Amino acid sequence: MRQNNSRIESLDILRGLDLFLLVFFQPVLIQVCNRLDSPVAKTLAGWFSHAEWEGLHLWDLVMPLFLFMTGAAMPFAFSKYRTAETRLPVYRKIARRVIILFILGMVVQGNLLGLDPHYFRFYSNTLQAIASGYLIASMIILHLGFRARVAATCLLMLVYWLPMHFCGDYTPDGNFAEMVDRFVLGRWRDGVWWDEQGQWHFAGWYHYTWVWSSLTFGVTVMLGTFAGQVIKDGGSQRLLTAIRLSVVAALLMVLGIVHSWHTPVNKHLWTTSMTLLSGGWCWALMATSYWLVDVCGLSRCLAWLKIYGTNSIVAYMLGEVISFRSIVQSLSYGIKPYLGQWYGVWETFGNFLIIFLILRCMYKAKVFVKI
Repeated sequence: MRQNNSRIESLDILRGLDLFLLVFFQPVLIQVCNRLDSPVAKTLAGWFSHAEWEGLHLWDLVMPLFLFMTGAAMPFAFSKYRTAETRLPVYRKIARRVIILFILGMVVQGNLLGLDPHYFRFYSNTLQAIASGYLIASMIILHLGFRARVAATCLLMLVYWLPMHFCGDYTPDGNFAEMVDRFVLGRWRDGVWWDEQGQWHFAGWYHYTWVWSSLTFGVTVMLGTFAGQVIKDGGSQRLLTAIRLSVVAALLMVLGIVHSWHTPVNKHLWTTSMTLLSGGWCWALMATSYWLVDVCGLSRCLAWLKIYGTNSIVAYMLGEVISFRSIVQSLSYGIKPYLGQWYGVWETFGNFLIIFLILRCMYKAKVFVKI
């Protein structure tokens, strides 16, 4: 029992790191860097911002890690369903989770709370990418053995890659995934704008793709399931498990780099090279988390990250939807003259500190929201 708990703990800690970066560290860091006029600050701000088109910045790993960690937990959660007489309960669970994630994604980025159908966006958010990847991975992990899962994952990449390579290019307007999104989503695509005559148009600045990229979202989640299976099957051989995770991480990175010689690394399109390279980094982070927690026994030092990891969806929704800045302003407006231009940093810090305190209270009360 202790072994299983420690493993789940290492997953929660890594997931918590991902959410901590998203809903505390990065927003505050960017505010600080914007106030500092130095090359170091500009470099840090660049790495904690998305690459403009091609390339992979540190900040571009946050979303893949979120999807990866969804997959890493699946071998533990789905093991009881593979031998069940009927799989109807798990199908209901999968459908429920996918629907809820899509709705929450519309709340975050789909303008659902605006109550104006002109500006609804059906598929434009990380939570919806998780839903799509989770749905694909669920069907694979429930119905196929290990070797067939590997084959299915490779097939997903091949199906994605073929039209991307032969039916377009990798420019913002000429890629196949862009064509699919525009055709399928139409006026419901993110970035669409309406003119005074009531006609809608695609924005020239928006080039994130979702529909065709769902295939590689599924691959990223599947890479997480393989890592979770390695951990689950590791038994008491913890050091060997950490080594296996590290070896696969290095292999995926090499494959991603080699593949990038003819298929660019591009997060906007979630290209196959980006999927492999980011997957390698996710495996490396998983190996590091497992080694620190399960091999070195440093879980106590990192346990505070579970405050984010055990309520990751709540943390994400609070950070993306609700602003607590008015509370910070109400309680600290008296110090604004003394902080000057740094008051914005304090305001951002206070906003995400309140989110941390809410999550901490939930963690202490053992209130964990699961979807």
